[in-house]
Amino acid sequence: MPARRDHDHSAWADHARDTLRSEGHRSGGARMAVVELLARQHCCLTAQEIFDQLRDDGRGAGMASIYRTLDLLTRTNLVRRVELGPAACYEPAHPGGEHHHHVVCDRCGKVSSFEDPALEDAIARLARRLRYSVGEHDVVLRGSCPDCR
Repeated sequence: MPARRDHDHSAWADHARDTLRSEGHRSGGARMAVVELLARQHCCLTAQEIFDQLRDDGRGAGMASIYRTLDLLTRTNLVRRVELGPAACYEPAHPGGEHHHHVVCDRCGKVSSFEDPALEDAIARLARRLRYSVGEHDVVLRGSCPDCR
């Protein structure tokens, strides 16, 4: 699994804008604000967190616009929807396949990301053993964070 770097985030934003443009979608203010915000993130965000951060940045976007944008970005495979708890989270789907997994605290709800090459190797071995061609995968570990233990 390739390591993710900050320039990958700006590359993803460029890729997202190009993909949306090539598929005939407008580059409205709310849509591009969501793309730019997601490009700066190191982990996933809920729609509410996106709304709150855009508001804090002075870039108002309505919840309906945010949900429409997230739906479009998910349908065009630009964003991955990750089920981590009561609300879905969204993060960029990098075209090179770079990704990470998540660990969630059952007590406080804290979400942390992690990468593990050995886990990726184990998933590839399992896919071969099952004779599946695995296109993508999600790994979510649940437990207690260091503060809640």
